[in-house]
Parts: sequence; C-alpha cells; structure tokens
Amino acid sequence: MDFRLEKDSIGERKIPETLYYGINTKRAQENFNLGSRSVNLKLIYEIALIKKAAAMVNQRLKQLTEEKAQAIITACEEVIEGKFDQEFIVSAFQGGAGTSTNMNVNEVVANRAIEILGGTKGDYDVVHPLNDVNLSQSTNDVYPTALRIAAIHMLRKLSYSLAELQAALQGKENEFSDVLKLGRTELMDALPMMLGQEFGAYAKGIERDRWRVYKGEERLRQINLGGTAIGTGFNASHEYIFMITDTIQELTGLGLARSDYPMDITQNNDVFVEVSGLLKACSTNLLKIANDLRLLSSGPKGGFGEIELPQMQAGSTIMPGKVNPVIPEMIGQVAMKVMANDYAITMAASAGQLELNSFMPLIAESLLESLELLNQGVTLFREKCIKGIKANVKKCHETLEKSAALAAALIHHIGYDQAAHIARKALREDKTIRDVLREESDFLDSRIDEILNPLEVTKPGIPGRRVK
Repeated sequence: MDFRLEKDSIGERKIPETLYYGINTKRAQENFNLGSRSVNLKLIYEIALIKKAAAMVNQRLKQLTEEKAQAIITACEEVIEGKFDQEFIVSAFQGGAGTSTNMNVNEVVANRAIEILGGTKGDYDVVHPLNDVNLSQSTNDVYPTALRIAAIHMLRKLSYSLAELQAALQGKENEFSDVLKLGRTELMDALPMMLGQEFGAYAKGIERDRWRVYKGEERLRQINLGGTAIGTGFNASHEYIFMITDTIQELTGLGLARSDYPMDITQNNDVFVEVSGLLKACSTNLLKIANDLRLLSSGPKGGFGEIELPQMQAGSTIMPGKVNPVIPEMIGQVAMKVMANDYAITMAASAGQLELNSFMPLIAESLLESLELLNQGVTLFREKCIKGIKANVKKCHETLEKSAALAAALIHHIGYDQAAHIARKALREDKTIRDVLREESDFLDSRIDEILNPLEVTKPGIPGRRVK
C-alpha cells in the first residue's frame, strides 16, 4: 500500500494514498478509539452544506478563485450525496467540541477538490482544508448550525409521522365506537366505556405531541454562522457574516435567521434541552400507549384479551404457539432510550463552561439518535401494530357483565351505601349487578334496563334519570 506523509503542528503521520481524510482525522480516530459508532451522517451532510455555502460566499467576495470554489462546491455536493460516507470515521463521542468532525469534513472535501483540479491528495497547496475549505469559519459556528439544520429536517419528518399515527388512532376510535368494555383505574374495575373512547384518548395525546414537535423547530432557527470561534465574528468579514446566512437559507429552504447575539448561540445549548424535552414528552405518551396495548391484548386466555394485536413473529423457542406483543415492546424501548438521551443532553448542556460547550458531540449524537429512533419507531408502530388492531367484542362484553362497575349507575337511585352492598354481593356470589338488583329491590326489569343501560354510563348525565 502506498502512503502519503502529512504534517501538522504536532508531528507527522502516514496516510494511505487511497484515503480522502488526513492527519487530523487520523489522530482523532486514534484518540477516540472507543469501538463505538462514528458521527451521525446527517450531521456530516449538513456540515458539508455549510462548507458549500461558505465557498459560494467566499467566491463572491473574491476570497477564493472561481476554479477553487467550484471544486470545493462539487466536492461538498458529492459528500452530501453519500459518496464518501466511509471516510467519516471519527467516533461520535469525541473531545474538542466537534473540532475533529469539522476537520474530517474539511480534509475529505479538500482532498476531493484537489482531485477535481487534477492534483494529488495531500497536496494542500492546491486546496487547503483550513485556509480554503474552512475559510471564514470555526467549528464553533459550523457545528451547532449544522446540528440545528439536521434537527429541523428531522423534526418536520417526525411531526408528519405523528400526524399519521394520530390519524390511525382516530380511525380505531371510530371503528370501535360501539364496542362496550370495562374501564379501569389503578388496574381495578371502574366504569363502563367504549373501546373507541380509549383510542380517542390516545389520539389526543399524540395530537399534542405532533403540535409540540411541529412548533419545536422555531427554537432552532436562530444560528450563529459567521460568529466564528466565540461569537464575536473574528476572522470573518461583515459582508461574509450577512451573506452566509442568506446563502444557507437559500440552500436549505428553511427560515433560518442570524442571531442578534451569536455569542449566546455559541455557548448556550438550552435550546437542544428544550427540543429533547419535547421528544421526551412524546416518548412518555408512546410508552403509556404501548403498555396499555400490552395489557389489553394480554392472554390470550390468562389476561385481559379485549383486543388482538397483529401477530408479527413467533414468541418463544420452547412454548409452541406463543406470540408476543413485540411492536409495543419495541416502541417502549425506543421511548426509554429517548428519555435516557434526554438526560444525557441535559447533563451535557449544563456542563458547558464560559464561551463554549465542549460536550456538544454528546448533545448532537443523542438528539439525532432520538429523532431517528422516534421517526422510524412511530412509523413501525402505526403500520405494524395500530392499523391491525382488532376488538374482541365478546370478551369486552363478558368482562363488563361480570364486573360490579354498573353499580355506580345505582347511586342516584338507591344511594352509595346500598349500591356498594349490591356490588359486594354480586362479587361475592359471582352474580351480575342486574341479578342482585332484582333480588334486593322492587325495580321492574324495564326500569333496571333503563338504569343499567351501558350506553348511558359512557357519557355525561345520570343513567335512568326521569325528568319531572
């Protein structure tokens, strides 16, 4: 294998000639050799987009020749297309506030641009990773801006996925609107309700999540691009600072705005905590729904058995015929991971010191992972679980009839104490409320039917009340 020799202020490193990354990336690979995943490619693509925008602006300002700028722009476009994914090898968990990630992109873009211009990789007199590709920039304005752009795109996608999940739940609300069942509080028998009402409540929770996620992008639109190292704009011209924001707006199609105080954006990461908190709230609802579905579908003989989930795969290597609720279990684990990531983001954001937060790589990896997991998880949850749920109408009816839930309808007519007596007797003697009421009262059957009409106890009002 042929090598090229690259130098930096620390020393030298041999780099295989075939590789596009350089000495800075190699050092980072060695320093952060955690055996873990590398930087999220969505972040890489947005950094490359910023490099493209910077090259366009620097060309207009005569800071780069047209030939050199066009080579950098083409190289950035190829990175965004995924042609060099294998070149981005730095661990997601790196020191240096993302400098290694920025340098990884600078080196790959520079060496590809050198190739485009007919040079040999490593000949940085042709295109330099810092002097040309990183011109007028710093990791500290490029990295957080790239993260904000990536997060906005993913938030929009998640909002759409949640809207589809909401619609699927509302579909089940309508489908099960006439299925009577037993409601439960604290896992104990409560009042009768419609199965559709249960799914309607789920839909309302997801509706709030969809709206929160949709509005969440507003917090991410302010960027510090042009602020360079600490937000003062040092080493970037006034013209560049204003033009770079306009250019990145045009390239992304997003309503991004230059911060009126870039130093704030550079050092404070509370916005990412806020957005992560919205994802945690969404995960809370998803986990609650998933756990409810597991309970309601439990059995098929030894549990609630009031709904049937789509059967996705065999559930046991030793118990033939067993099928587990694997999709609710999957989305539950996604929710738990998002909650754990939220804690990591909170800790990392609060650990920043003075003019920069050194722990932005943890924030970036955790936030993007949460968004990816939720986007994929919500779609799978909808397609492989919610859409295929069926009601076990017979089981719902039997459970309701065997319970003492209908005793609550008697309170207005015979008082709480007598109603409690009837409920206890029904449970003790394994009878229905109707049977005991016939024994304990002088109500006619028709009157009992009026009072204990399950349809009446699933909506506001007093069952069986006669207007005088």
